Amino acid sequence: MNIVAWIVLGLLAGAIAKAIYPGHQGGGILGTMLLGIIGAFVGGTLATFLSTGTLQFTATTLSIPGVAVAVLGAIIAVFLWNWFSRRTA
Repeated sequence: MNIVAWIVLGLLAGAIAKAIYPGHQGGGILGTMLLGIIGAFVGGTLATFLSTGTLQFTATTLSIPGVAVAVLGAIIAVFLWNWFSRRTA
């Protein structure tokens, strides 16, 4: 059941982040899901670091605050992906 929650969280956070972030992001449904899952890890790690001061590789849960943190992490992931792909192209 945990894997299904990760897929749902990834789709939800990735879709919201793609809708918020300006410009066109390709990738389809799998790219959106992967973006959301990466965002959950990035957001969870940043939230843990800011609240406890320790750097731990954690992810958010499927809840309202968890989705919000995952969306923020996914926006950061989209920004970094666009920044690195623009520099190399």
